[in-house]
Amino acid sequence: MISLAQLHSQLGSDLSTVAGGPVARRQISGVHISELDDPTPYLEGGELLLTTGIPVSGGEAKVAAYVRRLVERNIAALGLGLGAGVDEVPPALIAACASEGLELLVVPDGTPFMNVSRAYWDLVGREGQADLSASLGTQTALARAATQPDALPSVVKALAQALGGWVAYLPADNGAETLWPEDNHTIVGQLRLEASRLDMAVTHSASTFQIHGTDVVEYPVLVGRRTAGFLAIGAGRKLTRADRQIIMTVCVLLSLKAAQQQESAATAAALGSAVTKLFLTGHVDAGRALAPDLGIVAPTGPVRILVVRGETDAGADSAAAFGELESRLRAGTGWAGWPQAAGALRSCRLRHEAGGLSYYLLDAEHDAGTSGTAAGAVPAHPNDVAAGTSTVTAALSRPMPLERVHDEAGQLAAMVRALETGQVVEVPAGALDPRAQGWVAALRGYQRADLIGTVRAYLRHRGQWEGAARELGIHRNSLRHRMGIAAELLQADPDDPDVAANLWLALRWV
Repeated sequence: MISLAQLHSQLGSDLSTVAGGPVARRQISGVHISELDDPTPYLEGGELLLTTGIPVSGGEAKVAAYVRRLVERNIAALGLGLGAGVDEVPPALIAACASEGLELLVVPDGTPFMNVSRAYWDLVGREGQADLSASLGTQTALARAATQPDALPSVVKALAQALGGWVAYLPADNGAETLWPEDNHTIVGQLRLEASRLDMAVTHSASTFQIHGTDVVEYPVLVGRRTAGFLAIGAGRKLTRADRQIIMTVCVLLSLKAAQQQESAATAAALGSAVTKLFLTGHVDAGRALAPDLGIVAPTGPVRILVVRGETDAGADSAAAFGELESRLRAGTGWAGWPQAAGALRSCRLRHEAGGLSYYLLDAEHDAGTSGTAAGAVPAHPNDVAAGTSTVTAALSRPMPLERVHDEAGQLAAMVRALETGQVVEVPAGALDPRAQGWVAALRGYQRADLIGTVRAYLRHRGQWEGAARELGIHRNSLRHRMGIAAELLQADPDDPDVAANLWLALRWV
């Protein structure tokens, strides 16, 4: 087991005694966070209990009773976090801990409790004690249930019935919750609020609090060091050691199940990316031939190309952009002309990332009645949406056959790169003359003058020499000379309405 001295050595000044002396070598069984006046029903004994000071904010009698309860429960040490509830250690608490022989430690202002929890679990991992599943081998019935595809509702129900209360599992990606009793939806909002308030997604610690006068204990379900979800229990009674053993068994099994789902999703994403790349590069027949071998249904009808540029905060990734975009579509802030957009995005398996962009090939005839997650679809990572905020920029094409994807994807990509952050637009398929990209390349390749800016200004002023020259800051004769060079490079007349329209659209994304 890990000792307080080891934890102090790992954390340094982030965990110290009140007087700054040596930390005891007393062993601890875990780290727990609670602001309850009496958290002992949810503790086994031996824990380092962390609090911001709410339970010790009363008079000397209240503080002494609180410390006495912890000592009677054989709590190893009490850690007081400064800054949130109290700015300094109350003298009454120092006196009560000294009287009862309870080790009192201080977490300084600005140090999150998650630092303490992470340090503890890092030490546990080093000593080979992180694999809790080995000690839970006797729970074979729950293990069998957890291996079934639809095991979650059965496991939640069985746990609730075993404890004689209610149980809720809340995915960390704000997905649909699983409850027993199934109609107990009034608690969900408060559970998510408490999980967010206590930073459970990053502290990795169990916490206790009250909802409607009932004590609730909430555990994070982890995959590695990422939170997949939260298991909340309202037993309505004191939990026994056997109860806590069952709860930990369920947490471990849910963690294993979540890890399997993530591995499956990663494999599905890689296979879908391979097929999508073939379509994007114009190898349509090869993509159609490969898709069935990989368990992917290639579109038989028209598709829409969605190109996404996601800009995320630290700690998030492209899945956060996926989650935000889908949320915007579900909320009706995407493409009003295509109400099935969110469902098509969620069901999409044809996705490929390249050059900082994500390309989705969406079923243009997606049935709104099947807008849930399709079998094998790639969901957003459970921890990603909650991990940080993101802003996405996207362009969606009109329906087109797969054979047109190669020609249209490049134009959409250029548009997305030129859009302002946060813009979500829809553009028609085949909007530009096939020669348009060549025109842009020819103008860009001329080194002696800025022909891109010259032609853009000329078209913006609809061929009016004076206005365009004034914008460019050159004489109109210089403008005439440049436009003459541009016409030679284009091998087309910029004053031709069709040429001007397509050239203007192409230059907007440069």
